[in-house]
This record gives sequence, C-alpha cells and structure tokens, in this order.
Amino acid sequence: VQLQASGGGLVRAGESLRLSCAASGSTLRINAMGWFRQAPGKQRELVAILPSGGTPNYATSVKGRFTISRDNTKNTVYLQMNSLKPEDTAVYYCYARRLTDNWGQGTLVTVSS
Repeated sequence: VQLQASGGGLVRAGESLRLSCAASGSTLRINAMGWFRQAPGKQRELVAILPSGGTPNYATSVKGRFTISRDNTKNTVYLQMNSLKPEDTAVYYCYARRLTDNWGQGTLVTVSS
C-alpha cells in the first residue's frame, strides 16, 4: 500500500485545515486508516483512526475539534481539523493497516499563536 498525504500548512490558532491521504497499490482488505502525528522532541501519537465499517477513535486532545472520514470509492481518508491550537503543530502521518502497518510520508502542520 502506498499512501500520499497532502493538505498541511501554516495557519493561525483557531483556523482550520483538511488533510487528505490517498491510498494506492494493494488497497483491498485495508481494515483501518487513520492519522498519527509527531511533534518535535516527542513520540509519534495516534490522532484518529477509522476501522473499515467501524466507528472512529480519537485522541482525547482532538475530540470535538477533528473529524476523520473516508471515501472508499477514492481510497482516501480525510482529517478535518478545526479550532487548531499551537500544540497541534506536528508532522502528520497517514496510516493504513493491511496485514502490516503502512505509513505515508508525513505532512507538516504548523499552528501559530
């Protein structure tokens, strides 16, 4: 599975961004897609994950502000991020689970105060 993420950028606190991640290659039987992030000096952490046919799970820090969705016809997962905070600044990585863990290249989100 190849994952291509896009949509990162520089925004001010309170603004919104939408990340997209398109999967290609062996996309059959992808059983979950989601987003992780890694801030400078910190470990990579789960942001949101959406199991196929299931309900999404969110990190506590983003609940109520971020929404994950998936368009199966396009093999694409989205992360709508509203009310962004400076602490959301990180490299965001797209993730897909299909037999093994698959990662995209990362897209930088910077939120200024």
